[in-house]
Amino acid sequence: MCGIFGCILKKGSASSLIHASLKRLEYRGYDSVGIATLYNNQLQIKKGQGKIDEVHQRLNLDDLKGTIGIGHTRWATHGAPLEINSHPHIDCTNKIAVVHNGIIENFSELKSELENNGHNFISKTDTEIIAHLIEDNISKNPKKGLADAVLEAVKRLEGSYAIAVISTIEPDKIICARNESPLVLGYNEKGYYIASDIPAFLPITNKALVIKNGELINISASGYEIKKIVDSTLVSREPKIIDWTPEMALKKGYPHFMIKEINEQPLTLRNTLRLQDHYLDLISTFLDRAKDVFLVACGTSYHACLAASYMFSKLAFLPTYPVYASEFIEQHGKSVNIDSTILAVSQSGETADTLSSVTCAQQRAATILGLTNVIGSTLTRVSRVYVGQQSGPEIGVAATKTFTSELSVLAQLALRLSKKRGKVSQDEMDHLSEKLETIPKNVETIISTQANKIKKIAKKYKKAKIFFFLGRGISAATAYEGRLKLMEIAYVPSMAFPAGESKHGPISLIESGIPVVFICPKDGSHKTLISNIMEMKARGASIISVIETGDEIIKKLSDDYIEVPAGIPEILSPIPFVVPLQLLAYYVALEKGLNPDTPRNLAKCVTVK
Repeated sequence: MCGIFGCILKKGSASSLIHASLKRLEYRGYDSVGIATLYNNQLQIKKGQGKIDEVHQRLNLDDLKGTIGIGHTRWATHGAPLEINSHPHIDCTNKIAVVHNGIIENFSELKSELENNGHNFISKTDTEIIAHLIEDNISKNPKKGLADAVLEAVKRLEGSYAIAVISTIEPDKIICARNESPLVLGYNEKGYYIASDIPAFLPITNKALVIKNGELINISASGYEIKKIVDSTLVSREPKIIDWTPEMALKKGYPHFMIKEINEQPLTLRNTLRLQDHYLDLISTFLDRAKDVFLVACGTSYHACLAASYMFSKLAFLPTYPVYASEFIEQHGKSVNIDSTILAVSQSGETADTLSSVTCAQQRAATILGLTNVIGSTLTRVSRVYVGQQSGPEIGVAATKTFTSELSVLAQLALRLSKKRGKVSQDEMDHLSEKLETIPKNVETIISTQANKIKKIAKKYKKAKIFFFLGRGISAATAYEGRLKLMEIAYVPSMAFPAGESKHGPISLIESGIPVVFICPKDGSHKTLISNIMEMKARGASIISVIETGDEIIKKLSDDYIEVPAGIPEILSPIPFVVPLQLLAYYVALEKGLNPDTPRNLAKCVTVK
């Protein structure tokens, strides 16, 4: 989730404005930054690895000349966070510069084709192909304008993108296009401004026009023109006046980063479905070869590993050991050997206990695999193979979008491994793959249809002294994560157990009115779970159920219920079923007058043991 900004000014310095605007987008990415301007019909570019202030201190980003330019702050997905991979990217002739937010799924095929046509690539990014595609279009038809060349290029792209292009070919224009990744135009009497998010230009102008999916915009100092990419028909749209404060703008108008990031999950889940096949295949190959597989993580990432242990067992018939990283050395340190494989999961890639576990395993010749959200982190450097989950920066301390993204990646690995081992029929594989593609839409539906109901539940139970979370099978992992969210941000003592274990102690704590949250997908444990609900209900518990739409049996047994779209396979159920629990924790925190973004005593990245 990178940040882009571009401007065409009637007078003044574009580079200094781009620099200041990128600072307001730094929450979208901060492993590298770059700016390109046009001056005297030449491209001028400065870029480098590091946060904006660090790069500016080395290079002085403000002294590029020209009144037109584009800039970028990066969150790496393809290619390590190095200067060579930072944006803007240029073509072979140094006449075209491109910045890009998103993920191009078919970049490998396009790159091979362009290389066969004589194009020379410098970076490891997916973005660079866009510059070369535009160059290729112009070389084949020199009379073609820049906007037409960009249009033909984006028609060949598969995946998500928001791009901004400048070129010496038409040095008075910025051409932009959008598919899924956000893009917004701002303008005033001083010029035009294009950005990933409104905060970039809000101090300059509050007039904003949102570019929609499948649209291309041609911007010059005299105005702009919007076309549909599919058929080049013109689009007319009125701008809106934005009345947000700068702080509200950072959160896209949401009151907190946490609820913003909960709402971003449909997009981040779609991004996880665009991972490079090569790395998923490599990791599944190593997992297949291993004698022992340990899934090592902390906190929320551990709950993702716990769910993954069910996925690997049910789909690939592979036994795995989910282990808290803080306990790994004591529990398994002496038994790890050359036949062992460690799949370490860490959002930051810098979690101290996880890295200590990895170091211990490395010393005993184990194979290290990594799943992280931060390319260039320590975990990516020490892993034999790693995959980035592509969630973008997560500002809220409580993990939300990074958890569901981890689950999506782990599910894809389980499917790859199952195919490799031949343990599941092709029909079932196809069915699960199709269902995985629908998960982002399902999450979107949950957020849009259930939020108001969850607000009422939060208000009803805001004074509860304790919550219980229960689920069977893979839903036990969902229960643990729901419990953790409520404790983290609402400070409510909470307990989570596999529902079958509730009779072995926890049920003794049940009194009249105590809320018990049941996670109830319609899987093989459904009938048994009904018995658990009745046991709790008989002792006076208030039953809150997360059910599939149409589950009338559990609906009738519940005091309150939250609905999730029906038909989600058991193995994928933690992804959508955790979303209502995230919302419940968020709204309970609000009812208690707490700031969910800054829970006490917690840090986003735990770098101490």
